[in-house]
Amino acid sequence: MKPVIQEFKDDTELMHVVKSLSEKGVSKDNLYVMSHDDDRTNRVADSVDANKVGMSEVGFDTYVSNIFSKKGDQLRSQLEELGFSEMEANNYEEKLDQGTILLINTNPDI
Repeated sequence: MKPVIQEFKDDTELMHVVKSLSEKGVSKDNLYVMSHDDDRTNRVADSVDANKVGMSEVGFDTYVSNIFSKKGDQLRSQLEELGFSEMEANNYEEKLDQGTILLINTNPDI
């Protein structure tokens, strides 16, 4: 099943949603935080005990090619590897450009 994305402008609101999802039984292994700023992504992911999209989610080839890509290209590539269409990835990346932070649930059935 395709992952579900929730969009946030406020880190605190995202933290409350992650806590609520955890209380409902959603594993932290299924929750990923993504923003256009690596420091923000790391800070928020660490504070809510969620994940960042890495090599195990996108595969070795994509991970290595992203090292040499612009940030926007990296984010779009990661979103596509998670199961979103090119058009969806472009739309979400534009939102990330505007300061949105994404919470991606890879197991939305729970």
